[in-house]
Parts: sequence; structure tokens; C-alpha cells
Amino acid sequence: MPGKSKDPKSQIGELDPKNTVQSLAKGFRVLHAFTAEEPELKLAEVARRAGLDNGTAFRLLETLVKLGYLERFPDTKQYRLTLKPLELGFNAIARMDLRTIAQPELRALVGSVREAASIGILDRDEVVYIERYQEGQVRLGVDIRVGSRVPAYCTAIGHSILAFLPRAEARRILGLSRRVKVDEHTPVTLDEIEDQLEEVRRTGYAVSDSTYIAGLRVLSAPILGTDGHATAALSVAAPSPRMSLKEFVALTAGPVTSAAGNVARALSAAGNTVIQSAQKSNR
Repeated sequence: MPGKSKDPKSQIGELDPKNTVQSLAKGFRVLHAFTAEEPELKLAEVARRAGLDNGTAFRLLETLVKLGYLERFPDTKQYRLTLKPLELGFNAIARMDLRTIAQPELRALVGSVREAASIGILDRDEVVYIERYQEGQVRLGVDIRVGSRVPAYCTAIGHSILAFLPRAEARRILGLSRRVKVDEHTPVTLDEIEDQLEEVRRTGYAVSDSTYIAGLRVLSAPILGTDGHATAALSVAAPSPRMSLKEFVALTAGPVTSAAGNVARALSAAGNTVIQSAQKSNR
């Protein structure tokens, strides 16, 4: 939940000790100990949050200070992140002018039928929202914002990306997830998910109707590269009670796939990978 600090160990996930450098993993746990709510921490606080003894935490903290990722305040004995970690993030998102290009399309999609529109990219087995637009009083009953993550295996935005990846890659990604049923309609087996992905390939868009969040209906279209593989996806959401699923799809599928195509062409014109609409790639 936003506003709550997370366990640094849970953020990094389960690591196979045979294939990891444990000291490096511990160093990242130290970095993850700092949050927006508590940006400055003392040694004991970092050690507790990172699950380390004080001696190990001290050596890691001092190493990170020397490398420029942390700064230490001798008067308070507290540590704080510097701006250097941002360099890593900026390197990762340097190609994401996708966000700026997509903004007009997202705004145009939001109205009386569709309450929010988003762009997401795949990160391992999750979709990360990198841009979002919503207008007025939103009645979706869910707090999704830039940086939010949803599982790919059971969401429309995830399916619209997975359906247009190489099948072996999609299966590998699905294998990373602990697939659990959110409700009776949530697909969890590989066969169930593959059946849904095949439908997405046929139509060029994915739909979820309360399969991840009760009362929320989402339609998503992928943004494809020249190789026909998805690099991102565009989605819209609306409360389920507002209209029937058939009406929602009829009013939404065309505008969303068209917007995905517009974003694709703009990315191509800007010198990014040439992208086309999913529907055209399947003709």
C-alpha cells in the first residue's frame, strides 16, 4: 500500500544462494531500507530493516558512502540516499519518451465511459504503470498510479503484452508467478491463460472483468515493435456496473486499439522501434 514502508528483503525477493552474490544482495537490502517517509536512518535502524547484524550493516553502509550512493551525517549519525541511485533509474527509462508521446492519447480516451487510461510495461512477471490519466471524481475503487504494479498472468494489461511475446518467453514469464485465484474467474493454469492469450492474438486486445479487482472492467491493447512483439500496452478502466461487458467492449475496443496504433506511429517517427497496431499485425 502507498505510504507504508516495505520489508527490503521482500522487495528483492527470494534468491537462489547458488547463483547470487550474497554481499551484493545485502547491499541492495540496505539501499531499500530508506523510504520517502523515513529518508534518514541510523545504523541500528538500517540493520533491523535489512535483516543484518550491526557489523555487517556498518561495513555495507560505509562502502555505499565511499561509492557515493549514501551520505553520512556525523552530527546525527544518520545516513541518507544521495541522488546517485537515480542515475541507474534514468538509464533504464531514458528510452521512455513513450510517456510523453502517450499523454494526449490517454487524455482523449478518458470520458463518460472510460474513467482512467494507462500505459504499462512488463518487468519480470508484473506490469508497471509508467503513465496514467484520470479526470474528475474517479469511482474505480482502486488506487493505481504511476509506479503501481499488477501481476501479468491475470490482468488485461498483462495479457495484452504476453500474447504478443514469443510463446516460449511468455511461458517463462508465467513460470515466475505464484498464480493464485483472486476470484472464480481468475485464470491460473498455463492452459487457461494460453486460451485467453490466443483470443487476445485474434482480436488484438485483452479484456478483464473483475478477474483481478472486483467491480473493475479493463480493456487493453498492446504496442508492438517491428518484430510483432509487445513493448508496452495501453489500457482503460471503468466500473463494471455502469454497463454490460458487451457494451463496454463495443465502445472501448476501437478507440483503445486506435490509440495504441497512434502511439506506435509517433514512437516510430521519433526514431524508436517501429510499432504497429496488434490488429494489423494479425491480418
